[in-house]
Amino acid sequence: MPRNLKITLGILSVAVLIGLISLRGLHQRIERLSQEQGSEEQQRRELLKPAIATSTDVMVTAKIFWAAGADRIAPVEMPLPLSADPAKRGRQVLDALIADAPSAAQRTLPEDATLLGFYILPDGTAIADFSDALASETPSGILSEDMAVDSIARTLESNVTGAHRLKILIHGQEVDTLAGHADLTGYFDLNPAVPSAPAAAAPGGSEAPMPASTPDSAGGKPAR
Repeated sequence: MPRNLKITLGILSVAVLIGLISLRGLHQRIERLSQEQGSEEQQRRELLKPAIATSTDVMVTAKIFWAAGADRIAPVEMPLPLSADPAKRGRQVLDALIADAPSAAQRTLPEDATLLGFYILPDGTAIADFSDALASETPSGILSEDMAVDSIARTLESNVTGAHRLKILIHGQEVDTLAGHADLTGYFDLNPAVPSAPAAAAPGGSEAPMPASTPDSAGGKPAR
């Protein structure tokens, strides 16, 4: 083999080796950056997430509403330490709704969503303020958006007393819709004070099933 060719091959071999070493180092740096960003995001979420442990917490069986199929939600009973304070209790059950979904298929709210604040006004209006992820990461569509809103409302209704209607905010602001469809400009009824009328009898003597509760019985939009 000519001497010049040997020199050329040697130079190419060294160049390839250097390239491989550099590529490996670049890959390791990318992995470190990714881990650091993930850690920073987790720390940010932990800082934004309100503390849910209180001195009045008692272990109770809570009903948390998650997806039960493609088009409905259903309660899942789970033990939770819940506060006697209604506002703190609301935070606790909504945090559980986001964080403790039994499976990905049962999740109704994005796992990156954060409850920024929850409080109850003297007139019984519950205000639930979520991070932008609730709107940006909820799949756009009337069914998925309604299930998300209903899971919030029904979870509060089943576990929090003193709240009669719900207002959902995104990062402290009122928005027109959740992700393009579900109307968030009004209020959603919780724990109605007036009992519902008895269900009408279905043919054959059994009671007809009641329709699923909605924010507003006329048109599916929140009550104003």
